[in-house]
Amino acid sequence: MMFIKNDKVALRIAEPNDADIIYRWENDMRVWRDSETLVPYSMRQIEQFLLNNNDLMSEKQLRLMIEDAKNGAQVGCIDIYDYDAFNSRAGFGILIDEKYRGQGYAKNAIKLLLDYCFNSLLLNQIYALVLATNITSLFLFESIGFERCGVRKQWCKTSEGFIDQVEYQYINKK
Repeated sequence: MMFIKNDKVALRIAEPNDADIIYRWENDMRVWRDSETLVPYSMRQIEQFLLNNNDLMSEKQLRLMIEDAKNGAQVGCIDIYDYDAFNSRAGFGILIDEKYRGQGYAKNAIKLLLDYCFNSLLLNQIYALVLATNITSLFLFESIGFERCGVRKQWCKTSEGFIDQVEYQYINKK
């Protein structure tokens, strides 16, 4: 069952049968730096999250699967987190499977997410945090219209040294 879609992508709620692919993505150490992950997740932890905790209203977070609108391939996921109904804002993060990067899936998924956040959740703004070394994501957010609103200096520690983290906001203009 599709949640929302356009010609390129469809977003839907993550289901328990998505556990295998989410397990693979969450335990890919190459993306841990961007997601601020330090330890692997067990399959049980992922299954429990999908069964019990994937609820925006009670848990303040929601994972949506990104699928190719034409063939249904699972190309990534997008998370709403830090949902704050009172202040009308939320953060979000996105992951696109390596073999689908650079094909417009992220841009289309973010645009659908903006529509959902502003027209269904009635949020005033959403924000994203991006490592300064993630040039592709920095360009992506700016191309969509996110505004750079701050830089957290030397925010993330790595084996090569500290990396800045860039803060982006997108404020609903309606």
